[in-house]
Formats: sequence, structure tokens, C-alpha cells
Amino acid sequence: MAESRDSISNTFVVAIGVSLICSVLVSAAAVLLKPRQERNETLYRQKIVLEVAGLYETDADIEQRFADIDARTVDLASGDYVESMDARDLDAVALSKDPELSIAIPAEFDVSGLRRRSIYAPVYIVRDGEAIEQVILPVYGAGLWSTMYGYLALEADGATVRGLRFYEHAETPGLGDQLEKTDWLAQWPGKQLYDASGDVRIEVVRGQAPPGADLQHQVDGMSGATLTGRGVTNLIRYWVGPHGFGPYLAKLAEEAPRDD
Repeated sequence: MAESRDSISNTFVVAIGVSLICSVLVSAAAVLLKPRQERNETLYRQKIVLEVAGLYETDADIEQRFADIDARTVDLASGDYVESMDARDLDAVALSKDPELSIAIPAEFDVSGLRRRSIYAPVYIVRDGEAIEQVILPVYGAGLWSTMYGYLALEADGATVRGLRFYEHAETPGLGDQLEKTDWLAQWPGKQLYDASGDVRIEVVRGQAPPGADLQHQVDGMSGATLTGRGVTNLIRYWVGPHGFGPYLAKLAEEAPRDD
């Protein structure tokens, strides 16, 4: 009996020892791999920025191409650049959780269910010489099942869509994930964010956008994913509206060259 008890005790000791060793190894691997994972995530987001800007090439060095883009930090309330903050190290989503560096979003503006936003946000400017050719904005907001994260590219007028890409979401496979599909994304270039009065009008409609004057502001809905489409509408409307990048885009429009 004593030998049996000793055997059981030894088994437990060995099992606990193996568990502790495995735990240490897993923790060490996670710590060692974290920098690589973070770099891969950064490279992926940079790739999406290049894609939405139409600058991505499969055989090009992503970091090198991204370095050609002028990343700037914007004070969202004023629309002014903040020269003292490096936009390449700025995580506006993380800052939105810092009470010192974020503000509550008033209910009348919070159409995308964000509750808070960072005081500052990065913008990515593509230039032709000194002239602004396009600007890429980080956008995010609630979908049906998840928060959707993406980038919206605009022409230098700050009002004409050049492209849209999402890099993270958990919408329904086969339905909500249509927001990744090339044919749906191809509808966005040329769409107008605002009407003649300056009100935000861009939207993903239910079904097919009908012909008419409003077509310049409308994108076809995604079959079986009405709520995901509504989420896309809401997140873009928030970020290009008066509580998002609206003040910055207004200044961009003032500086944009005009056709004579």
C-alpha cells in the first residue's frame, strides 16, 4: 500500500513538473514571438494602406514603399497637424481607451457605437511632388458581430472616395465578409461623401442602389448582410463627420487646387 501511495505521489509530482515546464516554455515562446507578431501586423496594415492607395506591388518591399507616404498626426477637433507626435507610432484605437488622451463621443454623433475616440489620429498622405494627391484615413466601427477596421482613401478634395479596404473584422462568413470582395469594393471609387450643403450622405443601401442624383453617394448593399452594410455606412459617416476627420477634411478641401 505504501509503495502504491508513493507511486501515485510520484506521478502527481511528475505531472505537475511537466505542466510547469510546459507553461514556462509557452510563456517564453509568446514573449519571444511577440515582436515578430507585432511587426507582421504592422506590415499587414501597411500593405492595406498601399493597396487602398493603389501603390501596392507584389514584388516590392512594403516598408520601403510605405516610407514614401507622408504619415502625419492630426488633432481631430481642430483638424490641424500635430508636429510633435510621430504618426507612425500612433495607435488611435489604443489611445481611445486612455482617459487622458481620448474623449467621450456625444450620443448624437456616436452612430457607430464607439463611445470614445482618441484626441489624435494618423493620416497618410500620398504626394505628387509637393502637391497632395490623396489622403488615407483609418476608420473603424461596429458591424453585426465585430468591430470592423479599415482604411478610406480620398482624393485631394477630401470629399471624393478613391478606395476602401478592411483589414480586420469578424463578420458572417459568406455574407458580411463580402466587404472584402473585389467587385463590392470596386463600387467605391468616385463616390461623394457629402452633398452640396456639406452634409454627409455616403451610404451602403439595402439592395441595389437606384439610378438618380443620389447614386453618387450610394453603394449597393451586400446580399444577406444588411446590418454589416449599415455598420459600414455608420463608421464612415462618423469618421468623415464633424466629430471625426470632418474639420481636417474641410481644411484639405480649402487647400485643394480648383479647376478654372
